[in-house]
Amino acid sequence: MDETAENNQPRTFDNTGRDITTSPPPKIDLHNADSIRREMGAVYRDMRSGRLESSEGTKLVYVLDMLRKALETCELQKNLELLKLATQPAKERKK
Repeated sequence: MDETAENNQPRTFDNTGRDITTSPPPKIDLHNADSIRREMGAVYRDMRSGRLESSEGTKLVYVLDMLRKALETCELQKNLELLKLATQPAKERKK
């Protein structure tokens, strides 16, 4: 639904009546794989209930999966670096 604001700028409302023109989207915790998994589940439930078009939900889940893979890659890289440090002789660590 579109209307015009006081400054003659168009306003858009979502299906719950929330003004999405000026309202920032809610913060979503995406700091670990479990929180990303929960967000994917929320998107899935929104698609199943009809609150979200499946084409839009599919795009969101795709991006969430890319974020999960990037997070996983960073964690693996950090762990690999820690393993390398832990297995180096003490003399080599000082260099």
